Amino acid sequence: MYKQISTIAASLVLLNSTAQTRLMSERLDHLSNQLLEKKEIAGVNVLIIKDGNTVYNKALGYADLQNKAPLTTNHIFRIASQTKAITSVAIMMLWEEGKFLLDDPISKYIPTFKDPKVLDKFNPSDSSYTTTAAHREITIRDLLSHSSGIAYPMITDDPRIQAIYTKAGVLSGIGNKAVLKDQIEKLAKMPLLHEPGYKFTYGLNTDVLGYLIEVISGHSLDEFFTERIFEPLEMTDTHFNIPLTKADRLVSVSKKTIHGLEKTIEPIYENNAVNYPLLSGIILSGGAGLSSTTADYAKFLQMLLNKGSYKNKRILGAKTIALMTSNQLSKEAITQGDPNFYFGLGFWLVTPENKFIHSANVGTFFWGGAFNTHYWVDPQENLIGLVFTQEYLPASYWDLGTRYKNVIYSSF
Repeated sequence: MYKQISTIAASLVLLNSTAQTRLMSERLDHLSNQLLEKKEIAGVNVLIIKDGNTVYNKALGYADLQNKAPLTTNHIFRIASQTKAITSVAIMMLWEEGKFLLDDPISKYIPTFKDPKVLDKFNPSDSSYTTTAAHREITIRDLLSHSSGIAYPMITDDPRIQAIYTKAGVLSGIGNKAVLKDQIEKLAKMPLLHEPGYKFTYGLNTDVLGYLIEVISGHSLDEFFTERIFEPLEMTDTHFNIPLTKADRLVSVSKKTIHGLEKTIEPIYENNAVNYPLLSGIILSGGAGLSSTTADYAKFLQMLLNKGSYKNKRILGAKTIALMTSNQLSKEAITQGDPNFYFGLGFWLVTPENKFIHSANVGTFFWGGAFNTHYWVDPQENLIGLVFTQEYLPASYWDLGTRYKNVIYSSF
């Protein structure tokens, strides 16, 4: 009798799960088609993995808006800031090996960061400025949690930092032809926007970590990624520089213009070529340099969801991932910024304090990329989500990922 009841219960669970998956698929199809019809996006690849199984994997729309080439699940996307999660994992691999402590000053390994200065007065007529000495050094933990005071030359809404960085030739890392070491040495001489640890300021922190990986490991960033992460995880389509044999798989970038949604062929960001993943000499940006597929990036996320292992290969320790996905911002930093924003060592976090604004469960960690790519990992639901598009300067960046999450979680 007990065996019969167990069998019936298992069948009901499977039936319910199948119904939920069908409902989710229908809703995802509807949302994607709606966005395509309204020309809010040119194409989208959505991949959902639950309990280790792919429950949804579709590419709809175009890979190239101009020639109407259909998007497939095998296409390669510029993932920009999704590179940060990979760099954060890479640096924590070296931390596990005892190569440094999280609260070590970065100047211990990159001396030009010694004695940081904080921006004081600024003259907009010639971008000259004065500084005051920072109360303390920038630590590696500050870099991982984006609380160092280092900003981005383009993303920051502070015109003073934009002007100072631009005048000094400090670049964003998205498609720039530059050498990583040279860029970090320039950045080290720049004033900080605020005291280290004072608040969250999204910036070139992870690019500094990318260079730190080179300094500590003795390998270039692309070599370290390939040997320590991409090969073990079988990520064969993730590159700083996409091989020409795969050039036809790179998705084109679209942009909203006065004429509607159009393919972008003009330079992007700091006057960089839109096809930069195919060019040589592009900076190895740990903050924004990689291109990948949803399938490849899902392997990386599955490793994180598996608490550091993938196909019996250990990449990172479970306790290390627990540390990375726990809040690292001080009470002061949270008070000075968004009180509902919590950040770990490389990830935005859903916590009990900010759950009311997220459909995903507490414990979920996530981020995205500048071309409107999004990912999240929900350990409670045992779920991985990826939503990849390719848009230049989307009007409301975070909205896309949130809309897909809302559709998915309302289906459970």
